[in-house]
Amino acid sequence: MSTATASPHAAFDAASLDRVLAASSLPAWANDLRRTAFTRLASLGLPDRRDENWMRTDLRAFKPQAWGRSRPPAAMPAPDGLLAPAILSGDLAAESYADFERGRPAGDGARDAVSGRLAGRLASIDGHVVRHDLDAALAAKGVAFGPADEVLASHEEALRSHWFRVIDPGCDWFAAAHAAFHAASAVLYVPPGVRIADPLHVIAGITDGGVDTSHVLVVLGEGAEATVLTETAGGGPVGTAGGLHVGGTEIVVGRGAFLRMVNLQNWNTGVWHFARQKAVVHADARLQWTLGALGSRLSQVAQDVALAGRGASAQVNGVMFTEGRQQLVYNTLQHHEAPGCSSDLLYKGALQGRSRLVWRGMIKVDKAAQKTDGYQRNDNLMLSTEARADSIPGLEIEADDVRCTHGATSGRVDAEQIFYARARGLSAEEAARLVVAGFFQQVFDRITIPQVREALAKAIGGRIHRIA
Repeated sequence: MSTATASPHAAFDAASLDRVLAASSLPAWANDLRRTAFTRLASLGLPDRRDENWMRTDLRAFKPQAWGRSRPPAAMPAPDGLLAPAILSGDLAAESYADFERGRPAGDGARDAVSGRLAGRLASIDGHVVRHDLDAALAAKGVAFGPADEVLASHEEALRSHWFRVIDPGCDWFAAAHAAFHAASAVLYVPPGVRIADPLHVIAGITDGGVDTSHVLVVLGEGAEATVLTETAGGGPVGTAGGLHVGGTEIVVGRGAFLRMVNLQNWNTGVWHFARQKAVVHADARLQWTLGALGSRLSQVAQDVALAGRGASAQVNGVMFTEGRQQLVYNTLQHHEAPGCSSDLLYKGALQGRSRLVWRGMIKVDKAAQKTDGYQRNDNLMLSTEARADSIPGLEIEADDVRCTHGATSGRVDAEQIFYARARGLSAEEAARLVVAGFFQQVFDRITIPQVREALAKAIGGRIHRIA
């Protein structure tokens, strides 16, 4: 079904907050959290290079006041090409806004994203939910999935302790702005013991110059199982109004539960992307978290995993591809809080043009977290002489019975590999695609969702030019 919501405002000032609160249908306690976040926001400036996580990020061209107006749904254009092609949901550029709002499938990919069908989906454009649904059989089992205002109201007891409690809503200007002005947010709650075979899909889109402040909360009860696919797409290319995303993701994996989480960032090249993402994994629970970063003008993302119960495990897979003058900055944290836990992180990035990748990873082991097994690795492949990759792995260990390792590599393509491929009849671009595919294969092999693996490989292959 479709829902209409009041227009969110992105000016990040008191007047905008008053309008948001007047239109909000969230529970009173959730709106109180908005007010608290705004009070914090008023005391903060934009992050600067004195903050270690931001020291390699140039925000001089970002002007918060430029995003002071948000268009209501009635004023949105409805041409073909509203959104850039999405990865899992099919080519959204082939349909109009009106078709999207009516909930028509966005090409075969929407129906066949993973296993031939979806358990539920939620779609938003420019901060307005335009479609959401959930399989009736799952709803009968107590599964809740949909816009935050509806799900928080009906499942307050299960969700109140997690909503904006997993991430820190006041850690910097962007986190506080998101907590105060979030809109078109999605919530999934899976009761204990319920296993969902088919994936749930969340896509947030923006038009050229649009704003998205959506939040995602996923909570799995004890012994539950689910697969969640989230995507972002749209906005304008460099030289246009572009777009802005200020978002957050909170994940709670209950005792003995298993979550496969996929986050795919596929904005157009003029979009500013700022996000905080954190998962809490409880005793004997498992998390497989796959991240794909292919778009945006600049991305600054914090991705944290907290292993909070004995025997918890997390595997984190990152695939990044940059071109032109894109810059992606990802700060990851594997926080071992409990004993006997394992974490395994592998990020791989390929760079074209004058683009830049920054990855800063940390494995933190608390004193109580004995028998920890932690691993992190970042590999980067430069496809041009002007690209730059910064890899900063780190360990912070307080326990004395652990196994923690890390590593990072950056290098250029071996010219002999290109020569060998071209000598056998491949063009320069075909040779480049072959080399890059081999580079990413290690991380693709870790992704247990075949269609996600194939979609990422196809999306990256379509971006590769000849190696400079």
